[in-house]
Amino acid sequence: MNQLILRYNRVAAWLDAASPALLPLAARFVFAAVLLIYFWASALTKLGPGPLGFLMPTDGAYIQIFPKTTEAFGYDFGQFGLFHWAVVTAGTLAEFLLPFLILVGLFTRLAALGMIGFIAVQSWVDVQGHGVGGDHLGGLFDRASDALIWDQRVLWVFVLVVLVLKGGGALSLDRILAGRIGAASQGS
Repeated sequence: MNQLILRYNRVAAWLDAASPALLPLAARFVFAAVLLIYFWASALTKLGPGPLGFLMPTDGAYIQIFPKTTEAFGYDFGQFGLFHWAVVTAGTLAEFLLPFLILVGLFTRLAALGMIGFIAVQSWVDVQGHGVGGDHLGGLFDRASDALIWDQRVLWVFVLVVLVLKGGGALSLDRILAGRIGAASQGS
């Protein structure tokens, strides 16, 4: 039994030593594998025509982000003002930029924190604006694990919290830049 405990402790010590570099790398991989294309595909639906399409959001962008306002305006998109345009444009850019930053591990903590805020707003719009409720809303500590809001998004946010706490990990631009800045400051 002592040999088993000793072996277990050696493996645990190795995992403890490896986790600061591997855990954030694994979190970035899971984010890329599960959510990167999801967010980019969503952002693509909001782009208007041409290379500056992000400055001319589609009607669908306003419907997605301001569903109740769109209804109140009778789907007359000319009634949307500068505020609405700025929110839709910023949201669309965030859906492209924040996942990209996480993918390459650049400003990872800040990008992950931004994604947590984005997911919170997205969830609020889904519930308040689009009327998601019932089984789709879900609940924590129940037997169902497939609800669109609580069950999925708590797991999404957990992956992002790992990145907020640990940074980009191994193979990240954050790590490369930290090394260069550290070397540059040593030479000064």
